[in-house]
Amino acid sequence: MLVLSRKVNERILIGDDIEITVLKTSGGRVKLGISADAFVSIRRAEVQTEEDGPQTLPMREIAVAAESA
Repeated sequence: MLVLSRKVNERILIGDDIEITVLKTSGGRVKLGISADAFVSIRRAEVQTEEDGPQTLPMREIAVAAESA
């Protein structure tokens, strides 16, 4: 696992097609903006179960809240 530290408005690039931007941090949480092509499946691991299958978000750009490590 690669561990990175980022500040608000800093980005992480994954390959040529995925960009993650730190939008906000507050109260032990971080809000991320993810830009990717429409065919890229983006899922939150904590809501995915074996019975339900992946919970794919159909948006091209999304902002998600995730707990900071």
